[in-house]
Amino acid sequence: MDPLGSPRITELSFVPSLPQEDQARADFYALSARLLLAPPDAALLQALAGADSLDAQADNPLDSAWEQLIAAAAAMDPEAAKEEFDSLFISIGNPKINPYGSFYIAGFLNEKPLAKLRGELADLGLARSADAGEMEDHLAALCEAMRLMIAGEQAGMPGATRQSLARQKAFFDVHLKPWYRRCLDDIRLATEANFYRRVADFVQAFLDIEAEAFEMEENACIN
Repeated sequence: MDPLGSPRITELSFVPSLPQEDQARADFYALSARLLLAPPDAALLQALAGADSLDAQADNPLDSAWEQLIAAAAAMDPEAAKEEFDSLFISIGNPKINPYGSFYIAGFLNEKPLAKLRGELADLGLARSADAGEMEDHLAALCEAMRLMIAGEQAGMPGATRQSLARQKAFFDVHLKPWYRRCLDDIRLATEANFYRRVADFVQAFLDIEAEAFEMEENACIN
């Protein structure tokens, strides 16, 4: 089964030979997973700082969030990014931010939403890797799951299977949609957040577009 819960963090693995829209979606999920799982290193900050603007319409929230993320990366030092990440997500006791579906849906970690997620991941042929430090309902792991459903084996995971938009939507609606905005709001509003305020803006703008696109697809099918 394909490993889940530990997105490759040494470098972003962008997806070749997919339809352009699917490739862009997979790449954004990959970047979201990478930034939410671990602090950006110097190479990633440099890559973000030199990234091109999106070819988007004026006043597009994702375009604005992307530009601000680029600017924040250009001004961020890797050590400062690590300190900020640790202050938000790492703690001997209870961290400032717990980016887990169970926490936001059920109020506690490792609750029924996680058990339900594990069953669905098993049906998809996905499982948490043995060396993963986070549970499967971590927001980064869920973004990685979406990437694998979009890209299949072309995501660099032999045996991964591309899933239909309907299957992607069903997974998104159950495991991401009910709570991602609250989690990203908590990151954005944390006093420790600087660079990660821009990360939260970017991830939310992208996931909001995903939610809207899934709804439009469903309405088109109904009509």
